Amino acid sequence: MDSAEDLFGHGFRDPSLLEEALTHKSYAYERSALRHNERLEFLGDSVLAAVVAHRLFLDNPGEDEGRLSKMKASLVSRPTLARWAEQIALGPHLKLGTGEESTGGRERPSILANALEAVIGALYLDGGYEAARKFVTTRFLSARDEFVETDFKSRLQEVVQKRHKVPPEYRLVQTTGPDHDKTFKVSVLVGARSLGAGEGKTKKEAEQDAAQNALRKIARRAAGNKDR
Repeated sequence: MDSAEDLFGHGFRDPSLLEEALTHKSYAYERSALRHNERLEFLGDSVLAAVVAHRLFLDNPGEDEGRLSKMKASLVSRPTLARWAEQIALGPHLKLGTGEESTGGRERPSILANALEAVIGALYLDGGYEAARKFVTTRFLSARDEFVETDFKSRLQEVVQKRHKVPPEYRLVQTTGPDHDKTFKVSVLVGARSLGAGEGKTKKEAEQDAAQNALRKIARRAAGNKDR
């Protein structure tokens, strides 16, 4: 396995920044440590938005603000960040608590996405904007195929309202985990019929996951009907 620094193409002058970026709060809480990656995640979120906005501005001189905003929202979304983190095999480098480790935390999209933002924040603090920009643009934005629909709730609402004339309803069905690290499970329904279910570390993430799963079921059902 490559070293963490090899993944990011940056030799850290302050290695503690990288260690903090890779430390999930579950690991810190178990060891009564003071530092984990949520503060760096907060910073990295803003740095990433600036890098992506700058790149989109330069690469799309003919696009208006609305289109650019939609493209940026897609590129900085949790599903996209999780996919990017998987591409560089970030999961094996994370420090997780026992509970997260045993329940597949290294593959959990929310953990991967948040850790990637934290890494971007660490790169910014250690090497400035240029270090963060270089990492994001060379590793992720050069493929030019990243603009994909990620607002699954809006898409599902369009589909459901067209078919049933009513919007889907999201219902919280279960909350698990300690207060500092909850997991929410949500079901999406039309009337009494469940269209799909999903989970996430926030209700919003769980609703998006449920909507995405519902859209997959609808697509599979439509494909099956065509084959008959």
